[in-house]
Amino acid sequence: MAVFERGRISLYYETHGDGFPILLFAPGGMRSAASFWARSPWNPIEALSSRFRVIAMDQRNAGRSRAPIGERDGWRDYTDDHVALLDHLRVDRCHLLGGCIGGSYCLGFIARAPERVASAVLQQPIGLSDANRQAFYEMFDGWARELGAKDPSISAETWTRFRETMYGGDFVFSATREAVAKIETPMLVLMGNDLYHPEETSREIARLAPRAELIERWKDAESIPATVARVTEFLTRHTPARLR
Repeated sequence: MAVFERGRISLYYETHGDGFPILLFAPGGMRSAASFWARSPWNPIEALSSRFRVIAMDQRNAGRSRAPIGERDGWRDYTDDHVALLDHLRVDRCHLLGGCIGGSYCLGFIARAPERVASAVLQQPIGLSDANRQAFYEMFDGWARELGAKDPSISAETWTRFRETMYGGDFVFSATREAVAKIETPMLVLMGNDLYHPEETSREIARLAPRAELIERWKDAESIPATVARVTEFLTRHTPARLR
C-alpha cells in the first residue's frame, strides 16, 4: 500500500506479487477503486498475483486518491495519472486489465502510449447505447454531489462541463471507433450484457480492433475457472518471452 504524489494529486496504489507487471483499472464508475475488485465476479488481484506483479489503484477522487477538480477535466487527465504512476514505478511496459469504466481507461491509455502496453483485458467495458446516456449522467451526478458537499467552491458549471467531457461523447467515451480500429495491441474482451456495459459495445470493440478476442460467457460461477485460465494464458502468451 502506497501513495504517489504528483503536484496536488495524490494517488493510492497497491502492488501484489512479482513478475511482468499488470496495471489494473477497477470497476465502479467514477468511484473506481482497488477495493471494488473484491466485489467482482473474479478478483484479478487474487487470481494473477502468483504469476505477475499486479498494480491496483484508486482513480483520482475515488477511494483514497485525491485531486483538484476543474472544468477541463476529462479522460486525458486520468490517462496522465496512469502514465505518471507507471513512470513513478519505473515500469516501461505492462499489461492492462480494466473492468467496467476500466475498459475505457485501457483504450485511452493504448491510444496515448501503445508502445507501453503488451496486451489488455477489457472486462465488460462501458459504452453508449440508445438507452443509457441518462444513466451515466446520473451515476456521475451522484458521485459529484458527494464531492461537492465537501468542496462547495466547485461551481455547477464546472461539474456540468466535466460530466459532458466524460459521458457526452460516443462509443466507449474515451476513444473513437477510428482510434480503436487502429489498435494493434492484443486485447481480450469479456463481454458485457447490461445497461452500463452493453453487449453491442463489447462486440464492436472485438470487431474493430484487429487483434481482439471476445469471450461471451465468463462471469457465472461455472465459467469463472475457465475465465481465469483463459485470461492467465492470454497474458502469459503476450508477456515478453524473456520475462515469462
